[in-house]
Amino acid sequence: INMKEEKTFEESLNELEVLVHDLEDGEINLDDAIKKYTEAMNLAKNCNELLNKATESVNKILQENGELKDFNISEGE
Repeated sequence: INMKEEKTFEESLNELEVLVHDLEDGEINLDDAIKKYTEAMNLAKNCNELLNKATESVNKILQENGELKDFNISEGE
């Protein structure tokens, strides 16, 4: 049974920050660095996907007639 829970944006971001700190520290061996880098890239991908979903949700507004319409912000407004 796959009990994998989807992480929240905040959880993924916090884990990503820890991994980046570990990688920047330079005190880990190459094998661990590769594992941490791979995990960091997966977390970054998850964060990006969650941000894209949030952006799509925010960009939709409900018009009076019940249709969904793209919400665009114009410069200078």
